[in-house]
Amino acid sequence: MYLFVLYYIGVYKEEALTLAACILFGGFLGLFDDWVNLRWRYKALIPLFAAIPLSAMRQGQTIMATYIFGKVDFGIYYYIIIAPLIITVVTNTVNQLGGLNGLETICPLIIMAGLMYTSEMKALLLVPFIIYVILAGFNFTGKVFVGNVGTFAVGITLASFAVISNIEQTLLISLIPYVLNSALILLNFLFFKRTAKLILKGDKLTSNHRRSLQTLIAYNRRISERKIVIIIALLVACTTTLAVLASILL
Repeated sequence: MYLFVLYYIGVYKEEALTLAACILFGGFLGLFDDWVNLRWRYKALIPLFAAIPLSAMRQGQTIMATYIFGKVDFGIYYYIIIAPLIITVVTNTVNQLGGLNGLETICPLIIMAGLMYTSEMKALLLVPFIIYVILAGFNFTGKVFVGNVGTFAVGITLASFAVISNIEQTLLISLIPYVLNSALILLNFLFFKRTAKLILKGDKLTSNHRRSLQTLIAYNRRISERKIVIIIALLVACTTTLAVLASILL
């Protein structure tokens, strides 16, 4: 509703409409996944549909800043390959790092703050950020569970905002803990057919393997759910801070 108000009053008109469309796509796709419990092979491709508004509205600049090759102009391929790829990868990595109270909200909230700080279009996320702070409080205390609706929506929000604001490199650095988690999960599943799982012992969590970021932290030790969430949040805070500093200095 906030984004539609921005569109109506003419503040970042096209950007607000595009971001709203992407979020609605993401929320609906997450809801659909919650209904039918899709297999991962299909779930991984679902976010491609959420990139349609970005490509249709030609949002984002085709020239991307890279730390290795400088600025690269991808032309039309930015809209048909790069933007959909960013949406898909970010949404899936955010969706994979969840399951504990607060994890699906606090960590994306930290990245959202970093993106807002480095973007000139921070007004697009002003109200969503405030609402997400409230949601994170309820989620961390176990009173609200966001499910795939929440993880898909916030993942697509981060990715779409980064594309619209042309700060993809800031998002990439911020997501390093997410990428590490997804890499551990996918490598173990593809090569060993093993999935990650935390074991509850009393009021503590533990793990006898290292197949995800959560199990890596809880490997051969008993640790509370909140401590795991706080540790991961601190990791995300560190990479987000690094991303913000890189955007300022480079």
